[in-house]
This record gives sequence, structure tokens and C-alpha cells, in this order.
Amino acid sequence: MGSSAARRVNMPPTAEPNVIPFIDVLLVLLIIFMVTAPKPTVDLRLDLPRSEQGGASLIDPTIVELRAVPNGYRLFVSGAETTLDLLASRTFEHILTADPALEREDILAEGRVFIRADLDVAYQNVVSVTDTLQNEGFEKVSIAAQRADAE
Repeated sequence: MGSSAARRVNMPPTAEPNVIPFIDVLLVLLIIFMVTAPKPTVDLRLDLPRSEQGGASLIDPTIVELRAVPNGYRLFVSGAETTLDLLASRTFEHILTADPALEREDILAEGRVFIRADLDVAYQNVVSVTDTLQNEGFEKVSIAAQRADAE
């Protein structure tokens, strides 16, 4: 017994922490944060055009264009320049001009609006135009896609 006590005195103390409980706590915290963290999503409701032409609508589509300029973009409704504030009323007027017999509810429900943007226009601007039209009640708002190499 005396020799083992003498050996303990001569040995330096070891300071090795037990990291397994620490890792267990970290893994539990990681799982809790993963489960409770909100998912970063942005919902953008779109009515994309169908490739088949069965049952074409009686209302011709209205084209809303975003053209890039050096300091932002310019907004056009079927070729006529407008602003974001007047976008919904100009779109409504364009559809009403095509068929004056339509009611407001029919225009909002059945009027097709295609949004076309230059490749240099920021995505946020396209989303702003889409949101503006949808908030005004237009139900059939679509984004007209084009190939990136088509100019």
C-alpha cells in the first residue's frame, strides 16, 4: 500500500475533462433549435400559363412589361408607360377597353395579366409588380418566361 501512495504523489494530476456529456447537451440544444427555428420562406402565388390551349379565355391577356433603364426600370401596360401606383387602374382600363361589357368582378377573376421583365430588372421589382396586381384583386397574374439567350 505504501508504494501505490508514493506513486500517486510522484504522478502529475491529469486534467482531462469528460466531454461526452458536453457533446450530448450540445446535440440536444442543436435539435431543439432546428425544430423551433422558423423556416425562411416567401410565398409568391402565381397562375402560370398552361401550354395546352383548351378553353381559351374570351379576354385577351394584358402584358405588363418591366424594362431596364440605368437607374432602375420603366413600367408599361400593353405598350403605354405607367407607374407602380397607377398600374392596377391602367391594367383594369386596358382589359375594359378590350371588352366594355365586362363587369368589375369578371375582369378581376378572368382577366389574364402576363408580367414580362428584362433580365437586368431586379427580382424584387418583379415581385412588387406581382404583389401590387394581386393585392388589387387580379386573380390570374402570370410571369411570362423567356430564354436567357433570347434577346
